[in-house]
Amino acid sequence: MLYGERVLAIVPARGGSKGVPRKNLRPLGGRPLIAWTITAAKAATSIDRVILSSDDPEIIAAATEAGCDVPFIRPAELATDTASMLDVVHHAVGQCGEGHGWVLLLQPTSPLREAGDIDAMLGTCLKARAPACVTVSPADKHPAWMFFRERDGHMRPVIDAAAAPAFRRQDLPQAYALNGAVYAARREWLAGRASYLSPETVCHVMPRERSIDIDTELDFAIVRALLSERNNEAV
Repeated sequence: MLYGERVLAIVPARGGSKGVPRKNLRPLGGRPLIAWTITAAKAATSIDRVILSSDDPEIIAAATEAGCDVPFIRPAELATDTASMLDVVHHAVGQCGEGHGWVLLLQPTSPLREAGDIDAMLGTCLKARAPACVTVSPADKHPAWMFFRERDGHMRPVIDAAAAPAFRRQDLPQAYALNGAVYAARREWLAGRASYLSPETVCHVMPRERSIDIDTELDFAIVRALLSERNNEAV
């Protein structure tokens, strides 16, 4: 609860992931990937209710075993490749959001996000008196060093050289990238919007080592290596 307002956390997990099939159920450190997010959410002192939005019976069973509330089954039209995440959030809020002042989106592909990260980002949001907040991490590469490739093979800079004239890494301002770990917004502000991002949105910085968003087999390997190093044992 935040200053008397209840906080609803939504964990979205459809069954049809393509990049890494069945990744929400993939074992990681002795438990399904989705269990890591549920555990962190339930440990966060600011969250009042954690719910799952899924269409998949196996994911529902795994989430239930991890202690997550499953008040509904996600409609088939919201479990396609083209369904937007905000449509999923709006549906969940319509089912369970009454009485909650804040809505969090916690994607299960960020297993290294901790309860403290969730509570801290909400603190950042409140301190800034902002209606929405997202988590970011320092970008691995500055956009001043990035290019689009044209069809003829020529390169077009992502950022105009006039806007970022410095070419030494140490002379460039720090750039940040969305890490996908936590999205938060006031329920009334979020209603009808297509994104958590707006000129009013603020960001909370998380360290890179807790910001990996699993989208590929390589991401899984990196997370396993980090957990192995953290626990000093194979996972």
